[in-house]
Amino acid sequence: MDLYKLQNGSDIRGVAIDGVAGEEVNFPIHAAEVIAGGFLLWLREEKGISSPVVSVGTDSRITSPDIALAAIRGLNGEGAKKVYYFGLASTPAMFVSTKEDTLNVDGAIMISASHLPFNRNGMKFFTKPGGVDKNDIKAILKHAETLLEKKYDDQSCEKVDFISDYSDILVNIIRTQTNSEKPLEGLKIIVDAGGGSGGFFADKVLEVLGADTTGSVYTEPDGYFKGHVPNPENDEVMKGFCEVVKKEKADLGVIFDTDVDRSALVDGDGNPISRNKLIALISDILLKENPGATIVTDSVTSRSLAEYITRRGGVHHRFMRGYNNVIKEGKRLCDEGINCPIAIETSGHCALRENDFLDDGAYLIVKLLINYCNLRKEGLTLSDALSDYEEPKEAKEIRVKILAEDFKAEGQKAIDSFRDKALSTEGWSLEEPNYEGVRVNVPGGWILMRLSLHDPVLPINIETEEDGLLGKIEGEIKEFLKDFDMAL
Repeated sequence: MDLYKLQNGSDIRGVAIDGVAGEEVNFPIHAAEVIAGGFLLWLREEKGISSPVVSVGTDSRITSPDIALAAIRGLNGEGAKKVYYFGLASTPAMFVSTKEDTLNVDGAIMISASHLPFNRNGMKFFTKPGGVDKNDIKAILKHAETLLEKKYDDQSCEKVDFISDYSDILVNIIRTQTNSEKPLEGLKIIVDAGGGSGGFFADKVLEVLGADTTGSVYTEPDGYFKGHVPNPENDEVMKGFCEVVKKEKADLGVIFDTDVDRSALVDGDGNPISRNKLIALISDILLKENPGATIVTDSVTSRSLAEYITRRGGVHHRFMRGYNNVIKEGKRLCDEGINCPIAIETSGHCALRENDFLDDGAYLIVKLLINYCNLRKEGLTLSDALSDYEEPKEAKEIRVKILAEDFKAEGQKAIDSFRDKALSTEGWSLEEPNYEGVRVNVPGGWILMRLSLHDPVLPINIETEEDGLLGKIEGEIKEFLKDFDMAL
């Protein structure tokens, strides 16, 4: 068993069960046991925690309960002082369990593979400072590798309904900042949890605060995700939920991914507030609270967003794709004394400084709901806050497969050549500063060409401010890429 093949950046992911043609199981139960055991050893030997207390929670996948029990066996087998089992939880709640002082948790494991299909699963790890990084994962796997011959059988644990405790924290934040016990009374706010872990937000948060949540969809856990892929970034998913919000005549719609570290909104007219628009909305709030602040985003954000932030006196710091990259950059800027209240990706990953830079989709919604309540008091809506944000006329991401064996070298070669083309083409200019790939301003729009973080793929983002221009730009790019070993 090659445990290192299960590493996916800063977490573990693999095929946990048969059911999809051509995808063989590479994340068996024993792998979960030894990786959890490796985490325990890492906490003890590299973090200096002599008797670690660890919490374990799951998303709704059909394999999650068994993998959780395997993780508990591994933790006990390597000498955990105590293991708490939360059952169905969210990824942010697992981190919060290390921060609150009742359970005194030293480390947390979330069993989840985010929005991936039902046959996949994985593990995410947290300590009190935050989520582990890719180097930590390598170290955990190195420890785990020494445990492959071991057998574990002790799955004793204390069961805790921590998602209710986490919900109470969110409820109290909203009550405190709106100065009301039932600030959502008279409002209809519906939730789409995609069959994942986010259903709790309807009954344990929104209803407690007075909202009517009838008409919510896919709030019951469904490990097969039969309703739709639990991904707010998916265009078809968002389109479908917009229709539900309009049909139900809801004032607002809230949508989560499987493990609730990503989210988005739909307004009362059925318009999606996601991606750049979502970043604009939260930026508007934070720049009122933090005048002149720096907003850190990923690399594919629009020109309109940068202009929106600048008009509000903020600084747009467009960094790299990858939510961990964005969060690390936000923390780095803060450490340098720069006022950076947020690090956010267009995917819906959002980490707020006031929330320990935790990547928390539910906390983002809490922040937006507080703003929504305050706007209502002034007779305003979310649309009013976004009135000067202009969507691009056309936007598209092309994902070009790189065929060359050394795909990173071939991809970088294409990027370097595209940079040269930009410098020699009249009317084109390089966007600076730029931290990923090459971003080029062209008449009526812009192009970003970059390497995928993990796959042999060259993603190319195009946005235009003129109808009909995108197709022309796309054709020119494909013509340029013919000289490289890629599938067009």
